[in-house]
Amino acid sequence: MNDFKNMPDLMKAQAEEGKKDKYIEITETMLAVNFDALKDEDKNAYAAALKQVLDLMDFQIYEHYRALADRFVKIVRENYSSLENVEKLVEWGIQKHFLLGEWFEEDDCVHIDIEGKERLQLKVLFVSARSMSFEIAGAGKYETNQPFEVYINGKKTESQNTVVQSVFGLIPSRKYELTVVSADGSQAGQVSFDTKYESVTLRARDFGAVGDGETDDTACLQAAILNCPADGRVLVDAGVYRFSSLFLKSNINLEIAENAVLRALPVRAGHGMLPAMLPSTDGNAEFNFGTWEGNPLPMYTGILSGVEVENVCIYGRGVLDGCASKADWWDKPKQMNGAYRPRLYFLNSCKKVVMQGLTLKNSPSWTIHPYFSEDLGFYNVSVLNPFDSPNTDGLDPESCRGVEIAGVRFSLGDDCIAVKSGKIYMGRKHQKPSESIRIHNCLMENGHGAVTIGSEMAGGVKNLTVEDCVFSHTDRGLRIKTRRGRGRDAVLDRIIFRNIKMDHVMTPFVVNSFYFCDPDGKTEYVQSREVFPVDERTPLIKRLEFENIDATNCHVAAAYIEGLPEQKIEELIMRRVNVTYAENPKCDVPAMSEGVEACSLKGAFIRNVKQVTLDRVNISGNTGEPVVTEGVDEMSLVSC
Repeated sequence: MNDFKNMPDLMKAQAEEGKKDKYIEITETMLAVNFDALKDEDKNAYAAALKQVLDLMDFQIYEHYRALADRFVKIVRENYSSLENVEKLVEWGIQKHFLLGEWFEEDDCVHIDIEGKERLQLKVLFVSARSMSFEIAGAGKYETNQPFEVYINGKKTESQNTVVQSVFGLIPSRKYELTVVSADGSQAGQVSFDTKYESVTLRARDFGAVGDGETDDTACLQAAILNCPADGRVLVDAGVYRFSSLFLKSNINLEIAENAVLRALPVRAGHGMLPAMLPSTDGNAEFNFGTWEGNPLPMYTGILSGVEVENVCIYGRGVLDGCASKADWWDKPKQMNGAYRPRLYFLNSCKKVVMQGLTLKNSPSWTIHPYFSEDLGFYNVSVLNPFDSPNTDGLDPESCRGVEIAGVRFSLGDDCIAVKSGKIYMGRKHQKPSESIRIHNCLMENGHGAVTIGSEMAGGVKNLTVEDCVFSHTDRGLRIKTRRGRGRDAVLDRIIFRNIKMDHVMTPFVVNSFYFCDPDGKTEYVQSREVFPVDERTPLIKRLEFENIDATNCHVAAAYIEGLPEQKIEELIMRRVNVTYAENPKCDVPAMSEGVEACSLKGAFIRNVKQVTLDRVNISGNTGEPVVTEGVDEMSLVSC
C-alpha cells in the first residue's frame, strides 16, 4: 500500500488553502500503513513522508497531530534506535523541522579496506554531537603535501587541502568510521569515533529571528540561546542576522550554518558595557569584568561573549562579522569612548569551550580573546581583518591554561597570535601565567608578528609549543616583547618552535627585552642598556628552543635577540635553522626599542644570553657577519 506517498502533497495543498477537511483522511491513510510489512526500500520513504505530513499539519488540530506523532515516535524508537531525542521533540512539538531527512539518508557504515597501503596516522582532535576535527599527522605544514580523499562511514565527503580538517552534518550519538586515502591510493588511514549526545535543536527562526540582513535579531537570537536546555543545539540557519551583542550559556552547542552570517551592528548606542572591577559585598574580594591591554578597564561587551560558561561548542561553516570600520570602532582606536573597544569573541573565566570551522572578520579590536580561561580548542577557524585595521590581533589567550589552536588561518592587521598574562597589576595580583598552549598546522599571513608573547605578560608564559606552521608575509615570526617593570612573575620558560616554514618574514626571530610600550616605555629605566639592580620589577626569560625552521626571502635580519644585561636570557637553542634573503629586501627596524636602527640583509644579532647553542644554523645572502654576539657567556657551535 503506497498511498502514503501522496499524502505529503495532499497535506501541502491543505496548508496552502488554509483548509483542514482532509485531515482525517490523511491521518487514517498514514495510520493504516503496516510499517513492518513494507519493503526495506519503502520504510525510509514512509518515515520521511510521515515527517513531511507532520511538518505541514497545523498542530492546533492536536488529536490528529498527536496520533501521527505517536506513530512516528513508535517507528523511530523501534527502528531507528540512535535517535534518542526524537520522542521528546515530537511529543511536545518543540520543533517540527528537526532534519530527520538527513538522518534517514544515512546508511550503515560501509567499511573501506585499506590493507596493503602505507598507513596514515590520523588523530581525532575534537568531537561534538554533529561535527569533528582530525589531523593527518606528518602530511605537511598547514596544507597537505598531496591530495587526500575523506570518507565517513564509507561515503566520500568534502575534503580540504589542509592537514587539520573538520567534518560537519553528523548525527548525534552515532558511531562513525573516518577513512582518509591519498589520491594515488598509496596511503590510507582509519579511525573510529562516537558523536556526543544531543538533547534538542532550537532553531533561531522559531524564536522570531528573521535573518533578512536588516531586522535587529538580537533579542530573538539571545532568547534561543537562553532557552536552550543542557546538551541542546541552537541552530542559526542560512541568512544574515543583524545584532548588537550576544552572550553564551553553559552546556549548549551553537551552530552557525553554511551561508549564515551573524553581522554586528557597528554602533555604541545600546551596546552593553563591562565595568572594570567591582568589589564583593563584604569587600574582601573583587570581580574583574572588563579589560584593555592587560589592565582591568571598562570595555564594551564582546560581539559574542561568554562569562563563566563551560562545556560550549560554537561551530559551523558560517561567518561572525564584527562590521568594524574606520567610521566607527576603528576611529581614534586608542581613545576610550564610553568604554574601550569590544572584542569580536570574548571569553572570561570559562572552561571547556571550543570554536570550530567559523570565519571571523572585521573585529572591532582583538578578534578572539580568551581571558582567565582553560581547556579551550580552536579548529579550522579563519580570522580575517584588513591589513590596516588597528590592533585586530587574531587570537590572544591571556592567563589561560590548556589551549589548542589547530588548522587556523590568520590574515589581519596586527599580531596573528599574541600570548599574554596581564600587565603589572593583574600579573602580580593573580600570578596566573598562560601555560600548556599548543599551536600547530596554522597559517599566519600579513600580521605584525606570527606568534607573539607579550608585551602584557606580567604573569608569565610557559610550556608554549608552536609546530608545523607556515608564516607568510609577517613582519616577524617569533616575537617576544618584554621590558623592565613587568615584574618577577613575568617568566618565560620552555618556549618551543619547531618544523616551521617562513616566507617573506621581515625578521624571523625577535626577542626584545626593551619594548617601548606604555607611557614610561621610553624612559631611561626601561631603555638603558646599563646594568640595573635585579628586583621585583625585573622579568626573566629562561629557555627558548627553535628547531627545523626554514626562513626564505627574509628582508631585515635573520634574528634580533636581546636580553637584559642584569638578567640575561638563560638558554637559547637553535637547531637546523636555514635563513635566506629576498632579492629586493625592504628596510625596517628588527625590534621596537630605542637605539635599534633600520636595516636590511643583516644576520643574527644575539646579546645578553647565558648559554647559546647554534646547531646547523645556516644564514646565507646577508651582508656582514652571519652571527654577531655580545654579552654571551657560553657559546656552542655545531656545523654552523
